[in-house]
Amino acid sequence: MDETRTAVIVDDERLARRELGSLLEAHPEVRIVGEADSVASAADLINREEPDVVFLDIQLVGETGFDLLERLEAEPAIVFVTAYEQHAIRAFEVNALDYLLKPVTPERLAAALEKLPRPGSGPPAVEPLDYQDRLFLRLDDRLMFLRVDAIKYITAAADYSYLHTADGRRRLVHKPLKEWEARLPANYFLRIHRSTIVNMEHVERLEPWSNYSYRVYLADVGDPLTMSRRYALKAKDRLG
Repeated sequence: MDETRTAVIVDDERLARRELGSLLEAHPEVRIVGEADSVASAADLINREEPDVVFLDIQLVGETGFDLLERLEAEPAIVFVTAYEQHAIRAFEVNALDYLLKPVTPERLAAALEKLPRPGSGPPAVEPLDYQDRLFLRLDDRLMFLRVDAIKYITAAADYSYLHTADGRRRLVHKPLKEWEARLPANYFLRIHRSTIVNMEHVERLEPWSNYSYRVYLADVGDPLTMSRRYALKAKDRLG
């Protein structure tokens, strides 16, 4: 099996793209299929090439790497490469694979590449859940029972996730979003973004937003969530 992974580099500084490209030359298992210097050009490139991984700067001219994620139809692994460490928490909340600080060292890049899933490897087999099931989980460093129907929505945090529950609390659990997507009952839970799953029982309304995405309003949740264009199309196919 071909284990080559394709990559795109997004950075508004040509020298930074060249330096990262030079570091990647030591990894023949990664093939660069394109570079971009703006959100618009990166979105076109990534949606066309559908690379396995994107090395993404956060500070781009007039926009940010987070703005790019809203415009992606493809779902590559994201490795942020930036000189600003204050964005690390938000990076993992959008389910980034890793977060590299400039100047990137060969050792740190190699460690990030080790996290890439092997080609063709799917998520491990897991037992599906019913809506009335009770889960026994370690939440916020405490073991407790939680009913599946008490989950309003779930947001990603790297290899962890945050469960937002009906009592208004947010709890950290050591399970990635893909595992929740595989296990939760599909007639109740819907993935609306690379970093968000919602319980449709709590959705009050959807409003069209930019670039064919939607704002998703949940009962008793102040700020709306975002349904990206990619997942809006999937939802239409699934829900008819």
